[in-house]
Amino acid sequence: QVQLVESGGGLVQVGGSLRLSCVASQSIARFNAISWYRQAPGKQREMVALIASSGMTNYADSVKGRFTISRDNAENTVYLQMNSLKPEDTAVYYCNAKIPVAWVENDYWGQGTQVTVSS
Repeated sequence: QVQLVESGGGLVQVGGSLRLSCVASQSIARFNAISWYRQAPGKQREMVALIASSGMTNYADSVKGRFTISRDNAENTVYLQMNSLKPEDTAVYYCNAKIPVAWVENDYWGQGTQVTVSS
C-alpha cells in the first residue's frame, strides 16, 4: 500500500505563492505518473498538473504559466509551485499516483491540503 502525504497548503493573498509537497512512502521512480488535482466546494475534482515517469509535464489551461510541477526522486517527493494565485485557485489539493501492479495501473490518493486565496 502506497501512502501519499500532502503539505504546504494555507491561506495566501491574491498574487501570492505557495509550494505544495507530496511525499510518497515508496520510490516514485517506478510510478507511471504523479498528478495534482484540486476540488473546490460544489465542483468536480479536476486535474491541475501531471508529471510522467519520462519527465513529461501537462497542465490545466487555467494554471499554465503560473504553476510548475516537479519531482525529486531521491526524496520521493513531488512539488507544485503555485505563483500569481487567484481566488479561483481556492480548493483542496490532492496528490494522485498511478502505479503499475502486475498488468493493472492502480490509483492512489493523498488526504489533501487546503489552499485558500483571499482577495
